Amino acid sequence: MREVDHAHLPSDRDADRRLLEEAARQAGELALTYFGQDPETWFKGNKSPVSEADLAVDRFLAGELRSARPDYGWLSEETADDRSRLEYDRVFIVDPIDGTRAFLAGGDEWTVSLAVVEKGRPVAGAVFCPRREEMFVASSGGGAWLNDQPISVSARTDLDGATLTGPHSIVANEQVIVAGFKSTGILRSLAYRIVMVAAGRIDVGAARGGPSDWDLAAADLLVQEAGGALTNLSGEPLIYNRPRTGHPALIAASRALIGPVRDALDDLIG
Repeated sequence: MREVDHAHLPSDRDADRRLLEEAARQAGELALTYFGQDPETWFKGNKSPVSEADLAVDRFLAGELRSARPDYGWLSEETADDRSRLEYDRVFIVDPIDGTRAFLAGGDEWTVSLAVVEKGRPVAGAVFCPRREEMFVASSGGGAWLNDQPISVSARTDLDGATLTGPHSIVANEQVIVAGFKSTGILRSLAYRIVMVAAGRIDVGAARGGPSDWDLAAADLLVQEAGGALTNLSGEPLIYNRPRTGHPALIAASRALIGPVRDALDDLIG
């Protein structure tokens, strides 16, 4: 493991949070120059779309962040994976545009999602939704914030009437209604889905297996600092910057709800 050179880096995680916040804001402004302009688009091997906007934002973020923290590793959805990241104590984990389908379709819930991960867990994060002008930020031990105001997860303690967001195959399933959930529809950015839980706007966020580090790391920290948790169906927290970047089915909720939610949805999303 390549250790961080603390002589050349800020001593606190808030400095990384501030760096991510500024980079996310500028990246969002860059993405907006392509938004609604029919950017060139193609499909990756997993059949997910990518556009020239994704790549332009990725290049910008790589330049800004890696020059500011040359002793950090790098993992981005739109950069070829360099396994040397596994040697670093701290790593940037980046999704230049999370919710590319929403971006290309003219939706407003796509985000720029940035995190710093230290020894497998996020310690600073920013999720910026440019079209809604919402900046979510967090640092480990420093709380979670939306546009400079503190946020926290829902105070709900039972499932009956709990709001739920997730993919269509979950929110439209009869089992969800039987369990007492109130479906709120689909958010095409997974990071945004999770930060809606952090902000207390939605009680529960769910995802089927398959999301990657870049979809999750920043939002994971936000929901944790807001008093909730993001776990797999065994109740375990996620570990980032491993050789394999994929994750199984996940639940985000308050700590009071997360156990009952996993029990209620285990058969459906597992």
